[in-house]
Amino acid sequence: MAPFCSQSIGSCLALLCLVFVQSHSAIIYSMKNHHHHNFHHHRTAPMFQTNQSNCALFAGTWVQDDSYPMYQSSQCPLIIDPEFNCQMYGRPDSDYLKYRWRPLNCELPRFNGAEFLLKMKGKTVMFVGDSLGRNQWESLVCLIYSANPQTQTQMVKGDPLSTFSFLDYGLTLQFYKAPYLVDIEMYQGKRVLRLEDISENSKVWRNADVLSFNTGHWWSHKGGLQGWDYMESGGYYYQDMDRLAALEKGMKTWANWIDSNIDTTRTRVFFLSISPTHYDPNEWNGGATPTTTKNCYGETAPMKVSGVTYPGTTYPDQMRVMDSVIRGMRNPPSLLDITMLSELRKDGHPSIYSGDLSPQQRANPDRSADCSHWCLPGLPDTWNQLFYTTLFF
Repeated sequence: MAPFCSQSIGSCLALLCLVFVQSHSAIIYSMKNHHHHNFHHHRTAPMFQTNQSNCALFAGTWVQDDSYPMYQSSQCPLIIDPEFNCQMYGRPDSDYLKYRWRPLNCELPRFNGAEFLLKMKGKTVMFVGDSLGRNQWESLVCLIYSANPQTQTQMVKGDPLSTFSFLDYGLTLQFYKAPYLVDIEMYQGKRVLRLEDISENSKVWRNADVLSFNTGHWWSHKGGLQGWDYMESGGYYYQDMDRLAALEKGMKTWANWIDSNIDTTRTRVFFLSISPTHYDPNEWNGGATPTTTKNCYGETAPMKVSGVTYPGTTYPDQMRVMDSVIRGMRNPPSLLDITMLSELRKDGHPSIYSGDLSPQQRANPDRSADCSHWCLPGLPDTWNQLFYTTLFF
């Protein structure tokens, strides 16, 4: 990769050149569970109601279960952001709430909010990443709070840091917004994404007892959705580069920081894999039947396929990059490999039932439906059930 700028950012910002880095098309799908271990003791992958030596947590099927959801949105109205609160904003169907993830050779233990409070007394759990991480953070707060509604709590929503505290237990659940994990700095009115610097962000999460990271979606944004003006790597500045190459650089910076700074005897680290979007109906209808919409709008049930092989058209290239970086770490995180099981849930998105949409936008789902985030209650509750299982069992 040839940089286009000198070491001076002043001269760099005056130049407008593109650097292209050839991307690789190889797709690797990994079902491997990375280093599942007990919160205090290293251990092999968990077993639940199975004679198998391992439980393949992330391969399985969605089954209907009328005991779900595990809470109602009305039980934590101040916690769920309007963009995730589908029931409050008019979603007419509710069957999407009544599905349970069943791994191939075991049953997941049901999330127990009272047990979570007791086992995590005095601890800090922090989610770091983009709005999918916030989706998961809000889900976890709701799962615990709805099971313990009488406990004293405190919530402070901020940007980039939001905190929900269960005061009686000294448990703090936090979300820190860092869509790229690595730092972004303002310089001469420009946003500079520093692919090899994570020093500012890491100050905030250094002392957490449990860390759960995610990234991915923002790396591919362009135009008005792009979160940076320049990328900096090795002292040089780029107006653009191959996005997978940039992601790999950022992920390696994060991985090096984890390997160098985290004491795994006191801190558990998780990584949430790519959360899929559902903007292309060809992923689930195979082009065999005409569709009335261009996205997830109107979808009310999961895909009718087994969750053993990836059902979409292409397993995300971003996960190939992330999987490669994580495999190269000295102390890899516990990987919550939710990509495939989430791909089956084309029914779980807010679509037009988001508080952020105007009536005009709701009337035009082909352009306005949110098929990236997830309703709460909903799919992120399963992510947290897997998180809970991996953390404690």
